[in-house]
Amino acid sequence: MILNALQTVFRKPAYGILALFVSASAFVLAVWLSNIRLVAGVVISPDVPLLSKIELPLSLLGSIGTNFTLLSASYTVLISILFGIYIAMMTYFLKRRIKDVAQGGIATGFLGVVSGVLGVGCAACGSFLLTSLTLFGAGGVLTFLPLGGSEFGIIGVILLGLAVYMTAKKIQDPQVCNIQN
Repeated sequence: MILNALQTVFRKPAYGILALFVSASAFVLAVWLSNIRLVAGVVISPDVPLLSKIELPLSLLGSIGTNFTLLSASYTVLISILFGIYIAMMTYFLKRRIKDVAQGGIATGFLGVVSGVLGVGCAACGSFLLTSLTLFGAGGVLTFLPLGGSEFGIIGVILLGLAVYMTAKKIQDPQVCNIQN
């Protein structure tokens, strides 16, 4: 069922391009998140040569292999890919059946994205967004979790996978009412 829905959606190149763009954007944002001030400062600065404005942000993408643990790098990549697929599938679905949208799949996808974003982080800083919320004591709470906040990334992958599955199921449903005897 999922493969049929993926074939249906990605048969049209526009949805493949959308998925790639969203996946790449999500990946870049996740990797740059801990260095966003540095990236913004270099890109905005009039004193930095254009080549350096391009080289630094691109070189920071390599930090996925050095600043992230294998687990956090894995779920960061998976969340990016699943998010791109989910957005492409939801776009296809909404275009096809805008009137019949059930909120369940959208809510699951949204929760998957939120959970995934909360779990993004490198080996040095752990779960970046949660540790920055020290006002609520989230940094201290992370020390009690067995994976140090990576649980949120894993939950994000699971929820996004579920959202893709639910969306695939909705895409495969016929557009007519079921006839009951």
